[in-house]
Amino acid sequence: MTGETNLDTLIRSMSPELQIGDYIFSTVKNPNTIPRSDILCEFKEKEGTTIVIERQKADKLNLHYEYVASWITLKVHSSLDAVGLTAVFSSELAKHNISSNVIAGYYHDHIFVHKKDGQKAVEILKSLSKHYKK
Repeated sequence: MTGETNLDTLIRSMSPELQIGDYIFSTVKNPNTIPRSDILCEFKEKEGTTIVIERQKADKLNLHYEYVASWITLKVHSSLDAVGLTAVFSSELAKHNISSNVIAGYYHDHIFVHKKDGQKAVEILKSLSKHYKK
């Protein structure tokens, strides 16, 4: 199934969904010391590997973190070639002083916002979807 590329369709169909739980970003030198099933995602950088993991699991592993996030999934199947989706929703969140850390999966975009902003961010995204005009 091919992902959507039309920006208007993407925004109107994004269907943001707040996932249950608290999530953190941490950096580790060797991600192989953590069970693969516990890591939500990872990105290798020269300084170390950034991982996103549930806070409860991070605490059990004594991982260092400074930021606790809520995870929002946009349920629309966006194409990796789509242009503008991240710019539109991140700009809208920024208008409300909400930072967004975005990870694109093959099927969906995932937005991590500060834990205190999770529900508010979903409401903003739903309103954007409902009232979007180019």
